[in-house]
Amino acid sequence: MNDSPSFDDLPKAQRLAEQALSTLHRFLHVEAISGAALLVAAAAALIWANSPFAHSYHAFWNLPLTISVGEHVFSQSLHFWVNDALMTVFFLVVGMEIRREIHEGALSRLDQAILPLVAATGGVIVPALIYLSLNGDPARGQGWAVPTATDIAFAVGVLALLGRKIPVNVRVFLLALAIIDDIIAVLIIALFYTASLQLGGFVLASIGVLAALGFQRIGIGSAPFYVLPGSLVWIGFMVAGIHPTLAGVVLGLITPARAIPMREPPLEVVSRVLKQLRSSDAVKARDPHLLEQPLRDLRVAHREILPPVSRVQMAMHPWVAYGVMPIFALANAGVSLTGADLSAGSHQVMMGTALALVTGKPLGVVGATWIAVRLGWCRLAPGVSWGGVCLVGLLAGIGFTMSIFISMLAFSDQGLLRAAKLGVLVGSLVAATLGLGWGATYVRRQ
Repeated sequence: MNDSPSFDDLPKAQRLAEQALSTLHRFLHVEAISGAALLVAAAAALIWANSPFAHSYHAFWNLPLTISVGEHVFSQSLHFWVNDALMTVFFLVVGMEIRREIHEGALSRLDQAILPLVAATGGVIVPALIYLSLNGDPARGQGWAVPTATDIAFAVGVLALLGRKIPVNVRVFLLALAIIDDIIAVLIIALFYTASLQLGGFVLASIGVLAALGFQRIGIGSAPFYVLPGSLVWIGFMVAGIHPTLAGVVLGLITPARAIPMREPPLEVVSRVLKQLRSSDAVKARDPHLLEQPLRDLRVAHREILPPVSRVQMAMHPWVAYGVMPIFALANAGVSLTGADLSAGSHQVMMGTALALVTGKPLGVVGATWIAVRLGWCRLAPGVSWGGVCLVGLLAGIGFTMSIFISMLAFSDQGLLRAAKLGVLVGSLVAATLGLGWGATYVRRQ
């Protein structure tokens, strides 16, 4: 006879708590809400930066935050800690997404990856050319990569708003394209927006990577153990002259895509421990000393059912989607519209960025896809029509997070930086609106 209480037998407060947690769990995994959180944060930043309290916006993000260990003091503005430290977590998740997709996802097979690879390449080249056609001056030309990136959260969030009638393969195509876009963006940052390199930093970063690989080799699966190696990689990159957020990508790419081997398969451990607990007098006696080892075995088995790259990504996704990215938007989307310098140069940066996102992205994605299919390199997946390809192209024009991030690396001139950010905001908003409009028409035709 089963003596365990049913859900209805639980106290009312406990039932309400479990229902609330279940609802929260579902909420955290809805991409549309993630995109909405990002949009709200960006809107809040714009309103704050253009309100009578605008001075407090800039003063707040310039507040110093200091870490000291003995005589060693490291003091930087809050803006630095958001853009260079907190965003490392974002890039860590990006690295894990890339690792997982290469291992078992849309990028695991060449015949599956070639179409989004060609489409993403076109979606990078055409916007860059459009931007450079309006900004041939070397100072303004530094921003050529700003309109080349796609914001996964926003793009997938807008797609989710269109409902379940969107074919699954269209969603897969957009996700694969956005991930390849991230790979290209990371390479662009590393190759074109990296200062002079220092060998000592590479040595320190290498020690961190080797330490992380060593922990993996000896079977350490607990995340806190990897904080120190990760910190060494981050500091090493900063000393080397590479943007430290790329340390997150490196750590994400070396995260194991297979579960750590165990003497006994995890599911068998769970079955054995549960059977042991049912027949154990320790459970009835609630003796913590007797229960300690079985519960530890159960925790380890539960942890190792999923490979680390999937488990850590699932655990960190809500924190990135509802914490890191909105905070980044709040810290960087506050462009003053009244004080913006829209002289000839700045105006061209803004227009070039916006136009490249709105027209360059869809032209590049659809055009490259058409050429690849026409030449027989690949075929459209079942359920993906040219209308679906156009939808993906329009949504790829939503740059936001990565585009704003690249703009801060591209421009040291504050006037050009504000113009680039404004172009990203306008271009992304127009691209999202066009995507929703075309998507609604596309859904009705299904």
